[in-house]
Amino acid sequence: MSDRILIGTRKGLFSLERDAANSWSIDTADFLGDPVTISTYDPRSGYFYAALKHGHFGVKLHRSKTLGSGWEEIACPAYPPFPDGREPDRCPMRDIEIPWTLEQVWALVPGGSDQPGRLWCGTIPGGLFKSDDNGESWTIVDSMWNRPERLKWFGGGYDFPGIHSICVNGKDSKQVMLGVSCGGVWRTEDDGESWSLEGKGLRAEFLPPEQAYDPVPQDVHFMAQCAEQPESLWIQHHNGIFRSTDGGRNFSEIKEAGPSVFGFAVAVHPQNPDTAWFAPAIKDELRIPKDGQFVITRTRDGGETFDVLRNGLPQEHAYDLVYRHGLAVDSTGDRLVFGSTTGSVWISENQGDDWHCVSNYLPPVYCISFF
Repeated sequence: MSDRILIGTRKGLFSLERDAANSWSIDTADFLGDPVTISTYDPRSGYFYAALKHGHFGVKLHRSKTLGSGWEEIACPAYPPFPDGREPDRCPMRDIEIPWTLEQVWALVPGGSDQPGRLWCGTIPGGLFKSDDNGESWTIVDSMWNRPERLKWFGGGYDFPGIHSICVNGKDSKQVMLGVSCGGVWRTEDDGESWSLEGKGLRAEFLPPEQAYDPVPQDVHFMAQCAEQPESLWIQHHNGIFRSTDGGRNFSEIKEAGPSVFGFAVAVHPQNPDTAWFAPAIKDELRIPKDGQFVITRTRDGGETFDVLRNGLPQEHAYDLVYRHGLAVDSTGDRLVFGSTTGSVWISENQGDDWHCVSNYLPPVYCISFF
């Protein structure tokens, strides 16, 4: 099992470590006071990465091999110059101009084992970038940026569209899946040279009935992939929970899953594609747990039934929300962790049957992962 956890928050990057007495405690604290929108560890190179959002000072990207010290600022993805004579891109929902500048790094994922130095980066306002030198330089993936469908993308919780989910097929690194809010599901089989729009069966009830199944404007909240069976994908959608067993080409909707099918986070067992976890909330405006009872839901049969897991979690006056990157499962599939908007961090050692709080005083958690 993984004995260290990386946590990006609204006011810094923290790591937790498990000691010989099986207690978890904060080991390092970096970038105190700064929003860390996404963080990741690349086991191939040993590098940690942290993306910071400094408001009007812009976005910064940092890299280190040692948490707690030795961070260096590296290149940030940069959008191409806006073409002369072109009309500005406009959000089809809000009718506001979509900039060609980096607003936020929202996904940062290592490439395959056969791609040393490869990183994929998803951003707001909807650009996909890749690096082949551990983040020293970045190239925008023009084949995605120039897709005509991109002009139909729009923001969900943010004003502008964003790529937040990047799933690299561990058995064929040239196959990559993207989840976009709001822009649907995309697939490449040639390392980003070309893309296909997937997601048949996804449904957006916020659109007129005749447009509800249009794959372009789907509000994918998060997409997760089974490591051992990468053709199996789970989506937490604005509209509910969806599952694909054919690499995202087709999805089936799951309409009943405990207190709610609404939420933002999803984690999938690395070996068993039928097992997945979710953090339900009340849709839309409230976005708090139902009845003030915080639970995690789990299916072990591909969505046919769900367990409502609450042992050890607060069951009254609990108003935690779990963001897209706030729920993770380790490589064994037994240990889970999630971080909430109240700065609480909860861990389970038995697939969610029991939980214990290891911190309740961190800043709001944006992202969490084992390493």
